[in-house]
Amino acid sequence: MENLLNVALAQIAPVWLDKKATIAKIETTLIEAAENGSELVVFGEALLPGYPFWLAYTEGAAWDLKVNKELHAHYVRNSIQIEENELDTICKLAKDHSIAVYLGIMERAKDRGGHSLYCSLVYINQLGEIKSVHRKLQPTYDERLTWAPGDGNGLKVHPLKQFTVGGLNCWENWMPLPRTALYGQGENLHVAVWPGNLNNTKDITRFIARESRSYVISVSSMMSKNDFPYTTPHLDKILEKAPEVLGNGGSCIAGPDGEWLVEPVVNKEGLIYHTLDFNRVYEERQNFDAVGHYSRPDVTKLIVNRERQSTVAFED
Repeated sequence: MENLLNVALAQIAPVWLDKKATIAKIETTLIEAAENGSELVVFGEALLPGYPFWLAYTEGAAWDLKVNKELHAHYVRNSIQIEENELDTICKLAKDHSIAVYLGIMERAKDRGGHSLYCSLVYINQLGEIKSVHRKLQPTYDERLTWAPGDGNGLKVHPLKQFTVGGLNCWENWMPLPRTALYGQGENLHVAVWPGNLNNTKDITRFIARESRSYVISVSSMMSKNDFPYTTPHLDKILEKAPEVLGNGGSCIAGPDGEWLVEPVVNKEGLIYHTLDFNRVYEERQNFDAVGHYSRPDVTKLIVNRERQSTVAFED
């Protein structure tokens, strides 16, 4: 039925900072989701190849510290360059199984020189086509020590059966104007991806659903001390201060009325399944629509720059 959408929340741990192994794990997860009838699968922020947890435990802000330089270089080597077709096998699986995918990656953007990292949320449609790459607008706190700020190019929505889906990374979901940019394009299924913590998802998920009268899917990754590969540079220094659990999950789904459909799941790795009914969107828009009948564009209006930013423009 066109009004029903089967979704899967992939609350999994990466094979930390190992892109080949993490891609293999993502592929296995997609196949499992497909076998269970999923039409949309969502993975957490920066899952491929992992969140920069070391920054909080290795004096990440210290100048010229060898530990941070070597860990950063290791991170860059394991990041994804989309132009080099590094997501092709994932796109093929999406096409073969008619599954749409939201995937959090660390992007080594070729159009920005190929050396800096962007926390990007990639949307792959059911034909296996990459339709948007949203680079996180503002890295949060210590993330700024290793991630570059993105741009508005990826503030796009996509048709999926009767739904219109859009997504943001982590604390971007607290930014009212990027949310509005998606609402204004007709978003009614909002995807929020996180590195992995209940504290992030337990309040904002229901708030966005209530504000937008949309479904909201929050997906977090997992991470524990045991998930650090022994090949990680300076692993002893990371583990010296790292807690036992760095990411406990918290993936969840709220309905268009702001109530839980799936309450936050913590300390459990795996796929979380649910079926969304589009009719509930229309029901809740009856008394509030933030960019429709309950808006005043003659008084307040948002202008969005979606130009992909680059340092160099060539005129050959």
